[in-house]
Amino acid sequence: MKETEALSAYRGRWIAQIRGQVVAHGGTPEQARAAALENRPKERPEVTFVATQHPLVFTPILERVQSVIPESAGVYLVGGAVRDALLQSASKDLDFAVPKGALKLARKVADKLNGAFYKLDEEHETGRVVLMEPDGSRYELDFAVFRGDSLDADLNGRDFTVNALAVPLHHPQEIHDPLGGMNDLIHKRLKACSPDSLQDDPVRCLRAVRLATAFGLQIEAATRGMMKKAAPGLQETSAERVRDELFKILSLHKVAASIRALDLLGILPEVLPELSDLKGVTQSSPHIYDAWEHTLKVVQALEDTLSNLDLDYPDEGAGNLLAGLIVLHLGRYRQHITDHLNTPLTTDRPYRPLLMLAALFHDTGKPHTRSVEEDGRIRFLGHEQVSVELAEGRGILLHLSNHEIDRLKVVIANHMRPNQLGREATSPSRRAVYRFFRDTGPAGVDNVLLSIADQIGMHGPTLDQEAFAHHLETMRALLEAWWERPEEVRPPLLVDGNDLMREFKLQPGPHIGELLDVIREAQAVGEVKTKGDAYKLIEDLLTKSD
Repeated sequence: MKETEALSAYRGRWIAQIRGQVVAHGGTPEQARAAALENRPKERPEVTFVATQHPLVFTPILERVQSVIPESAGVYLVGGAVRDALLQSASKDLDFAVPKGALKLARKVADKLNGAFYKLDEEHETGRVVLMEPDGSRYELDFAVFRGDSLDADLNGRDFTVNALAVPLHHPQEIHDPLGGMNDLIHKRLKACSPDSLQDDPVRCLRAVRLATAFGLQIEAATRGMMKKAAPGLQETSAERVRDELFKILSLHKVAASIRALDLLGILPEVLPELSDLKGVTQSSPHIYDAWEHTLKVVQALEDTLSNLDLDYPDEGAGNLLAGLIVLHLGRYRQHITDHLNTPLTTDRPYRPLLMLAALFHDTGKPHTRSVEEDGRIRFLGHEQVSVELAEGRGILLHLSNHEIDRLKVVIANHMRPNQLGREATSPSRRAVYRFFRDTGPAGVDNVLLSIADQIGMHGPTLDQEAFAHHLETMRALLEAWWERPEEVRPPLLVDGNDLMREFKLQPGPHIGELLDVIREAQAVGEVKTKGDAYKLIEDLLTKSD
């Protein structure tokens, strides 16, 4: 038997050999050596690493870091980047653990690689280097001193075993795995590093759900118990950290499943209690679900709709009739929709998770506005405005930017309007289209996407395909106007306020803006085409008001 075949059982492990015979193995060289000495205390073993079946995959940036930092510095790449490398994915976020001098090393890397240096935590010696590549790719390199007196102590103090992995910077194929994280990753297990791991940092409860969803991991029973116990601590945790972890969950492609998991583990009431209030709020036909199930169905449908309209989604890939109808009616706008979703409102966060948050909150006002009429019909009058207020309050608590909160409010306030336009027998009029986008602006695109999901989440399997096709045709008309006929939704004014004041001897004031709005709408619907038309319209309006 060849030597490589004999050692195949130890792939990704450190082995201790005496006279060519494997006498012990471990996740780190220290573990392998200690086990060997326990068996053969009088002999000196040779400890080596048995390579993984497939080489770990790293970004080329790692080689550039190697060229800057000498091997004698004892730097290790740790955490998620090593986990991803095992899964044959090169991460753009690299965490380095060093025995000492982390800030000095980070600054040196930034200087040599023309990156930006940020001091994250001087007390705990944590610094960040941001590298921007010519193609627009962004890389974040974090440097921190060991949490403890050694690498093993550092790894033992991390969140989950699948993240308690390290490789030496200059030998990145040699894995240090003191807690068996690689084996847990292979067997799809998510396990806390220690009994206190989650209690020490409750944000890790959110991270557990994200990792389980992203990598298809099963959270082990003991860790689930720790999560339920630690969840109340999220109330005292930094809002920014909760927000960032929550947005990472909302960036995944299994948002509805993640929200269900957060609920089952007792985490949801600690971060988004407004959603928990939706449970058991029954609704009248055509709704077939209560408000909680409806919301999750809407989120799932929104995810599916965005997938159907993704640039990489082939037309022939529409595996069911609803997906096929969506692609048929809206497929031509894939690039536009992709560009829209890739336009962030803040440099700190992508836009897609904010749209998901809007979907989660669009009906949160229903528990507070529910009423039952004499005929038994359930109504939620004004629930849109209450939902807006709840979303705004949560956005403030999560420290979202003003732009993000404003977008949330516009989407939620207008989430029923596309449905109302879709109920008309004919396509919406130019005036209706103009007024819709006048009130929503770019958020109108979000309202179109949310409306499609709302229809699916409202009717479920009872959705009438002909009615849905008609609704999609209305949504297509809205997107067509926004992207192909801008003169009908945001026409450039033929006159300005100064023109009006000069022509009609008017004084400055809010009424000037109101008159300009009248002109813009008339332009949008084709009633005003020249400057003379605009003056005539205002002259008639002013004459009638006298």
